[in-house]
Amino acid sequence: MKKINWSKLIISILIPQIIGGAGALFTTPKIQSWYATLNKPFFSPPNWVFGPVWTILFLMMGISLYLRWNKNLKWFWVQLFLNLLWSVIFFGMERPDLALIEILFLWWAIWKTIKSFGKTGVWLYPYLVWVSFATLLNAGIWWIN
Repeated sequence: MKKINWSKLIISILIPQIIGGAGALFTTPKIQSWYATLNKPFFSPPNWVFGPVWTILFLMMGISLYLRWNKNLKWFWVQLFLNLLWSVIFFGMERPDLALIEILFLWWAIWKTIKSFGKTGVWLYPYLVWVSFATLLNAGIWWIN
């Protein structure tokens, strides 16, 4: 069994958490204001669900990053950037229409990351499932508003 490089593991976990925190800077101020005014589909979870889910998903991204350290990470960085960009577009710009287009690119980049990561990509399947759900939620919000 390989010895754990704790500094690399911590850095790997912190990177997605920091990106998630940056996205929260656009999201959090809009939850009680703009987002609260939107009609949402019947399957929209309560707001409190999103924080814990994203924290766990960013943790799993960090573990996958650690396991792939020093290997081809191009798609990982692309999907991480697109993840942040979605928050900027949906919440920061208040544009569910543009965010819907962007999240499709995010979904594709996650899929490409999973494929490029091989066995390590298994850590990203829950993320892909959640973003699939988020895509439906984004589409529903756009459609009914």
